[in-house]
Amino acid sequence: MTHFNRTTVLQNKSFHGKVPSEIDRLFRLRVLFLSNNSFQGTVPTNLTHCSELRELNVVDNKIEGKIPEELGSLSKLRALGLANNNLTGRIPASLRNLSSLTLLLVGDKNLEGSIPEELGRTTIERIQLGINRLTSTIPSSLYNLSNMRDIELGANQLEGSLSLDIGVAFPHIRPLVLAENRFTGPVPSSLSNASMLKGTFLTKNSFTGLVPSNLGRL
Repeated sequence: MTHFNRTTVLQNKSFHGKVPSEIDRLFRLRVLFLSNNSFQGTVPTNLTHCSELRELNVVDNKIEGKIPEELGSLSKLRALGLANNNLTGRIPASLRNLSSLTLLLVGDKNLEGSIPEELGRTTIERIQLGINRLTSTIPSSLYNLSNMRDIELGANQLEGSLSLDIGVAFPHIRPLVLAENRFTGPVPSSLSNASMLKGTFLTKNSFTGLVPSNLGRL
């Protein structure tokens, strides 16, 4: 490895073993794609030495352990993809420090706890946390992210009611995936304001009342 590399792409290469510890020598690294391999071990905490990192993708590997709190120090990170591994524990609140983050992809089957309220301090546009064991409600702070385009929270244990103004809060939302949770209350009629909405997946919840007729205009 050379410290002049800015992009490292090792996707679909059948690599296995641990992510090389020497990765921290790539201090100018901006993009690291390691998806669709068989990497094992944990997410390397020494990635924090790669302070220029913008995109980190280790989707579809065999990474285990917790999501390191230290990732919150990668202040220039825009995209974080950790899905389809063997991660456990909670989504760390330290991700609030990723003020440039637009994509968070951590669907992993085993993550638990609540969605951190602190994520509302980021600039997330796409959040995909489906197929986990997340509990509690959708944090109120997420409704402040008006540039949100993709919300996928299906197949968790989330509960509570949706904000009645969800369609106003997320005018650019395209897919809204909330199926297979424990949501209650009415389906907000404000979703008709989300003119770019292409798919709404709300099945297998405990919503009450009828689906608003004005959703048919979407």
